[in-house]
This record gives sequence, C-alpha cells and structure tokens, in this order.
Amino acid sequence: MKDRILRIKQHVHEQGEVKLSELEKIFPDVSAMTLRRDLKKLEDVGEVVRIKGGAKGISHLSHIKEEFYSKRIMENRAEKYLAAKKAFEYIQEDRSIYLDSGTTIMYLAQMLENQKLFITTSAPNIALECAKNSNATINLIGGTLSRENLSLSGINAVSFLDNINIDIAFLASSGFSFKNGFTAGNYEECVIKKFVVSKANKTIVVMDSTKFGKNMPFTFAHLSDIELLISDENVPKDLKRRINNDKLKLV
Repeated sequence: MKDRILRIKQHVHEQGEVKLSELEKIFPDVSAMTLRRDLKKLEDVGEVVRIKGGAKGISHLSHIKEEFYSKRIMENRAEKYLAAKKAFEYIQEDRSIYLDSGTTIMYLAQMLENQKLFITTSAPNIALECAKNSNATINLIGGTLSRENLSLSGINAVSFLDNINIDIAFLASSGFSFKNGFTAGNYEECVIKKFVVSKANKTIVVMDSTKFGKNMPFTFAHLSDIELLISDENVPKDLKRRINNDKLKLV
C-alpha cells in the first residue's frame, strides 16, 4: 500500500493531477474504493486536493495561482508604476495608513523603504512587502482569504478595522464609471473597502487608466466619497475635465 501511495504521489507531482480512471488502469488489481482512500490519505497530508473523478496536486494549484498573480502585476506595468509613484508623494511619516490589496498598491508598497509608518492592510503579500521596512508597524487584518486578489475580508476583518484609526487610505479599484462610481468584483472585498472609506480621514483611490469605463458588480465609493484620484498620464482628456468639474482632484 505504501508503495502504491508513493507512486500515486509521484504521478500527481509529474502530471499536476490524476483521474481515478487512470489509477484504475495503473493498478488494475486495486478497487476504486481503495484508490479513493489513497487519494484521501494524500489529501490529509496536504499533497493533493480531491476533485470530482480524481485529484489535483497542491504544488500545481499554487503554481497556477502564482502565474495568475504574476501575470496581473505585469499587465499595464508602466501605468501602474506611474500611478503608484504619484501616490507615494502623499505618504507622510508618523501616520496611520491603510493599503488595499491589488497589484498597483503592491508597487506603492515596494516604494516604502525607511518611512516610520503604522500600516494596516488586507493583503498578506503587501504586509510581507511592507515588513521589509524596519521602521514600520504592520497590521494585517484577519478574515477569509480571496485567492484571486490575495486579500482578507469578512466579519473578523470589519471588527478589526473598527478599532483602527486611519489617516490616509490608499484604495485600488477594478473599475470606474460616473454612473456607478468605483467598483469591485468581489462583494466581501467591497464591504471592506466601503468600511475603510467611512473610517479614513482621507481616501485616495489609485488606479491605472485602463480601469476607466469598466463596471464591476459592486460599488464601494463615488467621487464625492474620496479626496483624491490618482492615475497615469493616459486618462482621456474629457474624463479628466469632467472629474475636475466635480471638484475632485485628479493627478
């Protein structure tokens, strides 16, 4: 039995996944029920995640997620970096700031080197990046992890944030339109963003120009709810003019 489980483990490691029908061909003298138990044992020790009709390797799933995030952070890289660089100018030492999840905010986090700051974030990867700054105090809110956005949300997150005073919140947005405002694709994440907007003395939305004109399902703020909108140089002139007419500063 031990040798069989090792062979299954090796197969999953090499192929990324395995189907029960494949295992039945590899081990013709072993029942399907026994093979399912083998997969359960591998799942119990963190080697696989069982799916309908088979199992996927944990390392394979992690690689997919890593590739997905790496691809996102490389998309519109110049625009995101420029927006983050502008946002960095509004960082003030000895302040309590909130850093949202998202690839644009990650660029901002990478610019924080020696500033003395009290940083709260919903993103574990951004917390780790900020931890490189030995002068910063880092608070990571609790909650349920979204694998897509690498962010934490839920009732525990809201409860934690309720006890934090925020001077400046730097929020990302997946979309913006004049009708629907700043939008996000995840409801739980939207709840956190809304709560942060209500808590912060000043809210700054940092987003690259490709997000303008996009509408995601959930609105977390309108232009009147924030103090500053930061983007890159590719924001259409008519949008710039209309936003500035709403007495909101766009940089």
